[in-house]
Amino acid sequence: MSFLIRVQVPDSPGSLGAVASALGTVGADILSVDIVERGNGIAVDDLVVELPSGRLPDALITAAESVDGVEVDAVRPYAGVLDTHRELELVEQIAAQPASGLELLAEGVPRIVRAGWSLVVQHSGEAARRVAASTAAPQAPPEDLPWLPLQRATVLDAEADWVPAMWRDLGTELAATPIGKPDRALLVGRPGGPMFRAAEVARLAHLAGIVAVVLDS
Repeated sequence: MSFLIRVQVPDSPGSLGAVASALGTVGADILSVDIVERGNGIAVDDLVVELPSGRLPDALITAAESVDGVEVDAVRPYAGVLDTHRELELVEQIAAQPASGLELLAEGVPRIVRAGWSLVVQHSGEAARRVAASTAAPQAPPEDLPWLPLQRATVLDAEADWVPAMWRDLGTELAATPIGKPDRALLVGRPGGPMFRAAEVARLAHLAGIVAVVLDS
C-alpha cells in the first residue's frame, strides 16, 4: 500500500538519504520525493512510499524519526505518485476547455497539493454558493463563509465557527485563494492534515492567478 509521509529534515547534505535508508529498514520503497518548503535550515519533504502488506504505517514514523533532527508531520494513504508538472497539464486542459475551466480546476487541484478535496465558491449577496467541486468534496458546503470576499491566498482557521462539525471532527486543514476576483475563491480541504505550508499556499495562489487569466481572456 502507498503512503504519503511528510517529514521535516535538516537542510544539509545526506539528511534525506539517511531518512531513505531508515525507511528501507522497515521495507518501505520510496516512489517519489517532492520538496514542499525550505528555510531556516529545515527542509519539508513529501515522500510517497510503498509499504509491504502487513506493515503498519506507524513503522514509517518510527523509522524516519530514528534519524537525528527528523520530525514526521503526517502519514496518510496515498493513491498515485507526485508529479510537479501537473500544474502545467491542468492549465493546458483548462485553456482547451474554458467552458469547463472551474470544474477542471476543482478536480485537478487536490492531486497537485495532495489534498482531499476542493471547492470553487462564489460570494453572492448574503451567502456563498458552490460553483464547482472535486469528486470527493462535501456535498453541502456552508453558505456562511465569512472570509469571503478574499483578497489573497491564506490558511484558514479550521476551528472557526463557520467550519462544519464534520470537517473539524476529521481534523481538516483548510486553505483558500481568490480566483481572479475577491468574491470567487478556491477552497481546499486536507482531512487529517498535515497543515498547509506557506509554499503550498503560494503555489495555490499562483495556479489560481494563471487560471483566472486563462478564463477571463
